[in-house]
Amino acid sequence: MEMETRYSPAWLPAALLAAVAIIGVLATALVVQKCKAPHKQQLVGDVVQQQHYEWKMVTTWPKNFPGLGLAPENFAKMVNTMSNGRLTVSVHGANEIVPALGVFGAVSSGSVQMGHSAAYYWKGKIPAAVFFTSVPFGMNAQELNGWLHYGGGLELWRETYAPFNLIPFAAGNTGVQMGGWFNKEINSINDLQGLKMRIPGLGGEVFSRAGGTAVNIPGGELYTSLQSGVIDATEWVGPYNDLAFGFHQIAKYYYYPGWHEPGPTLEIIVNKDAYNSLPEDLQKIIEVAARAVNQDMLDEYTARNNAALAELVEKHNVDVRPYPDDVIASLKTLSEEVFAELAADDKQFAKVYASYSDYLTKVRKYHEISEEAYFEKR
Repeated sequence: MEMETRYSPAWLPAALLAAVAIIGVLATALVVQKCKAPHKQQLVGDVVQQQHYEWKMVTTWPKNFPGLGLAPENFAKMVNTMSNGRLTVSVHGANEIVPALGVFGAVSSGSVQMGHSAAYYWKGKIPAAVFFTSVPFGMNAQELNGWLHYGGGLELWRETYAPFNLIPFAAGNTGVQMGGWFNKEINSINDLQGLKMRIPGLGGEVFSRAGGTAVNIPGGELYTSLQSGVIDATEWVGPYNDLAFGFHQIAKYYYYPGWHEPGPTLEIIVNKDAYNSLPEDLQKIIEVAARAVNQDMLDEYTARNNAALAELVEKHNVDVRPYPDDVIASLKTLSEEVFAELAADDKQFAKVYASYSDYLTKVRKYHEISEEAYFEKR
């Protein structure tokens, strides 16, 4: 009894007991906080706090525009949820902070941390960038995703963007696009002569070589440009987005297929310095959210285009027509000429083109007896 009394807590001073209790609580808090986020913690007033990041994302699309504009919004929500609010991304549509085609420069300079756009818009400063969106008669979405994530394409993309202090991620795909809206029938390659058409990327180069004039206009300006005669024809995406823009109200003929953009990938670009300032877990969250949005957009377009096309035809009496075979054959020949000339003039273009072409050759052989063979038989 005497030994128990001597070491009973009742004999310890009250202050010492309080100190022991506080130390226990703080130790537990530190362990819990460390398990939750091992990076970039700050000790403020004896309490461990996780660092929070507030980023801006600028986009090429109108705010909340179906598909294209919703993808960055979905990305931001995923990042916020997965990071438990430690990284929040505010999304700004075209012209809210920078012009629609000013995304690349804004993110590269660090004036904003992120952007959502399409790589082929930057072909004037980076000719090889076109391969990371889509090129005429190139890969479809499934093939392009395979090249990017398992065929060396993403590594080449990041190598191409490195001099601009940018890290790119694939972040959406619309699938094979439509061939464009015209108020003139296209019966031969000569019918393209003198036409002013909104068509970006290498598709624009090929169209110009066929005798037309390629114009690069942001999506938000297309309706008025076509209505006023600034352009004679336009391609945009496909039925889902084209219906939303109302092109059926001002154009008569809707041609297919989208020879110029068979599998256009959208991009999220991140300022490299901003990215490197993040802890590793937040960097991983950006990567995973981008992959999720990349597939989600393709799923959405695959579903939405069906209903939109039916509405365009059945409700609005749109005249949907295939390009004549000889027109497609001529455009393909011209595309090959453009590829060869650009590869001869630009080393990085040639390097990316070699990888892209090699992968396309291999995947085409397999798809001839898999995807294509199945489509023909079903």
